[in-house]
This record gives sequence, structure tokens and C-alpha cells, in this order.
Amino acid sequence: MTEKAPERVGVLGGGRMGAGIAHAFLLAGSDVTVVERDQASADAAAERIRESIRRSVERDPALDETALRARLTTGTAVTAFGDRDLVIEAVPEDRDLKEQSLSRAEAAMPTHATLASNTSSISIDDLASTRLRPWRFLGLHFFNPVPASALVEIVHGDATEAAVTEAARGWVSALGKTPIVVRDSAGFASSRLGVMLGLEAIRMLEEGVASAADIDAAMTLGYRHPMGPLRTTDVVGLDVRLGIAEELARELGPRFEPPALLRRLVAEGKLGRKSGEGFYVWNEER
Repeated sequence: MTEKAPERVGVLGGGRMGAGIAHAFLLAGSDVTVVERDQASADAAAERIRESIRRSVERDPALDETALRARLTTGTAVTAFGDRDLVIEAVPEDRDLKEQSLSRAEAAMPTHATLASNTSSISIDDLASTRLRPWRFLGLHFFNPVPASALVEIVHGDATEAAVTEAARGWVSALGKTPIVVRDSAGFASSRLGVMLGLEAIRMLEEGVASAADIDAAMTLGYRHPMGPLRTTDVVGLDVRLGIAEELARELGPRFEPPALLRRLVAEGKLGRKSGEGFYVWNEER
């Protein structure tokens, strides 16, 4: 297995997750193109990534900030994916939006390129059923925040060629992250376990079992989790976790039904760190 990042990478979606993915590949030496829905969003993505680059250079002065920024392109046209070796879809966790986004990206890509979805819960086989080249399609599930995360979950669909999965292992390793390979199933490995723990923590808070801080402390101090399930939900985004839970409830049954508290907070716009408030108030930590 060659631990080398693809030479040319495309990312469809430049939000927090897409920007983090782009940043990771830039650090690994790839030329990265990020495509967004409009120019304002593309400009915001460029600024988000440039700020991540700046912070990386502060941590490691050996990095060449000018060279890193020179390998980044942002825009609004998927035709920019015409020379890419790998394109990763990183739009919000909505099945219809992902289907549309993947179709747009795939139509613009060269036939040799690999297409990946950053989905955390939607079936790769379902998404593959409408692909032009399902054998070159798989899941690459990155974790938020991408720069600090050590894991990428590679989801191998029924149609995914073994060589594509093996190549993905090398790409992930080249990013300095650990790959795990799972077969396509609802919630894969990480979301299925992580969401279940998070939902139970929300139910406990809803029932007044303990405060958010004490529930989280039970897991960080008692079980040595690096972050408690409620703080993790704030970092991931309550809206993201709600979408995943709804998908898992459809696929796996009522044990994944989202608690009323989660639905209420999302309806109130309390989405966690990105909105400044969720189970915690984040203030300057946003």
C-alpha cells in the first residue's frame, strides 16, 4: 500500500467539514479545488481554509504558507473537477442533496477518478445505485474537527472495487490519520455507536438525571473518553446529529428515535458550537 495522497483532489462543499478535508489534503501535498453553491460561499470557504493554514503554520513554522495557499482553488463550477483524481462530496447530511451533489460531481469527473461521500449515516450502496461508475465510489467519513481527528472511516459498498478501497487506505494514511474499513450498513461503525451514546446522554439530561457537565464527566473521567457525548454533540452540530438519528431510526428502528429535547434545541437554532449555544454556551470558542 502506497501512503501517498492523490495529486489532484476536489471537495464539493466548503463548510466546516469540507474546509477541514481540503486543509488535510493540502498539508499532504495535494492540489485542492473546492466548489461551493455560490460565490459568497466559495469566498467564505477560501477564507476558512486560509485561516486553518495560518494556524497550521503557527504550529509548524517549517510549513510554507505561500505554497499551501497556492495549491488551493475555490469556485462555483463543478467543471473544475474535470482533472481531479479524487472528489469528495461534503455537503450536509441530507439524502436528496447528496444524491444531487454526487450526480453533478460525477458528470464532471474524469473516468479514472474516484468519487467519495463524506456521509456519516446514509447507505453507500443506496447512493451507489444511481452512480455512473459505482465500482469507483465509496464512503470516506471524516470526523469533526478534521485537523484534530485521528480517524477516517472507509465505507466499502457492495460494488466498490477492492483496489479502490485499498487506495483509500493509503490516502488516509498519507493524511497522518488512521483508516478503518467497514462494510456498508446503517450508521457504519462510528455513527451507530457514537449516536447511540449521544442520544442516551440527551435522554438523561432531559430526565434530569444529571447536568450536562456531570454526564460528560462520567464518560471522560470514568471511561476515559477524550470528550463527553453532549460536548461532542455540540461540536458535531445538533442539527447534524438529529439528521443522523432520523436516518438510523428509519433503518434500524425506534431505539434511535431522537429525544424531544434534541428536536426542540434544533428548532430553536441552538445547534452547538457553530451557533454559540447547544448543551453548552461557547462564547469565544465558536
